[in-house]
Amino acid sequence: MSAATWRQFFSFNKYSQITASALRRSLNETERLAAEKRGTTNVRYQNWANGEGGQQVVLNPPAETPKASA
Repeated sequence: MSAATWRQFFSFNKYSQITASALRRSLNETERLAAEKRGTTNVRYQNWANGEGGQQVVLNPPAETPKASA
């Protein structure tokens, strides 16, 4: 059996997603939280018409974090 047998079942993107998830689960609490924060992505788009960009729309905006009062 080849080391690349996974290619029969899913794409490289899915493979890397599975391995990254397994790695994050193996970390201890503080490193795991930091890694999960780095793993989130923000997607935004805007429609362009006549050479001008419209309003940017954020898909799945990040959750608001409460600010600590000083």
